Amino acid sequence: MSMATVISEQDREVDAVFDDGRALIDPSALPAALGWELKPEGLCRDAVCVPVRDRDALFVSEKLDLVAVAAALQRPAIVDADAGVIAVALPGEERRRALTDRHAPAFTLEDLDGTPHSLEEWRGRKKLLFAFASW
Repeated sequence: MSMATVISEQDREVDAVFDDGRALIDPSALPAALGWELKPEGLCRDAVCVPVRDRDALFVSEKLDLVAVAAALQRPAIVDADAGVIAVALPGEERRRALTDRHAPAFTLEDLDGTPHSLEEWRGRKKLLFAFASW
């Protein structure tokens, strides 16, 4: 296993095995990775549970597949094994709301010097966010 960064509502560090576009974690690490817990009634966070029809589809051997878990939560996910990163998008309703309202969700990113900056710092000023991917 190696340390991986899960980018979601919060950035989190977990031990993961990368295998063929999947990020596999120990089931006990799911709350640390995504803030959800796998229970008999489904994937749960606080008082909210999302039923999972095929629990076996979430597993590869005895490990949980984070991409499959994200899909069960109706959240797109992508894995960059070389960078050790798993990015999990916001739920569809939040993404639709952001497009309709034309307001980006709150986030914090580091600049080239490693200093964290939040979008809120630039409220009321025009911004240009330049993003790219190696793939």
